[in-house]
This record gives sequence, structure tokens and C-alpha cells, in this order.
Amino acid sequence: MPTPHPRIQVTVDGELAEALDAVDPHPQSRSRLIRDLALRGAAAARAERERQESSRAFLLSVVRGETDYDPAAAADVHAEREASAE
Repeated sequence: MPTPHPRIQVTVDGELAEALDAVDPHPQSRSRLIRDLALRGAAAARAERERQESSRAFLLSVVRGETDYDPAAAADVHAEREASAE
């Protein structure tokens, strides 16, 4: 059935074929798989951008003196997290 939405053409080169096979080597619909992966990728990119913006805002608040920051305490917290991750 025709759709009113614009379509895009994607060339399945070796790199894309390998990525698709890693997710589902025999999908019912390759178009649906590509769409789902594109949506998940967009969500991941959006989350990464939000993390970067949040980090930037935090650092600017430290530089402006709006947020107290103790580098020695931060180093201790980081060391504790690293130790507990092992």
C-alpha cells in the first residue's frame, strides 16, 4: 500500500550487511529492522547529547561559582567507584 511519507534509499554495503546480520540474520522485514535500528540509534544519540549538555552545564556552574566542587573529594569518590567495580 502506498504511503504518504517520504522514503529513503539505503545501500546495504558490507558494513551495513554485517551489522544487520549481527542483530537478526533472517528478519521478517529488513526495512522494519532498519527502521527500528534507526529509531534506537536516534534515541541513543539524543541521550548522549543530553548527557553532554548536562555535563557542560555542570562544568559551567562550577566555573561560575554556582556549584561547590572539591577536586580531591571527587577523586576519592572516583577511586571508590573504581574499587567497587572490580
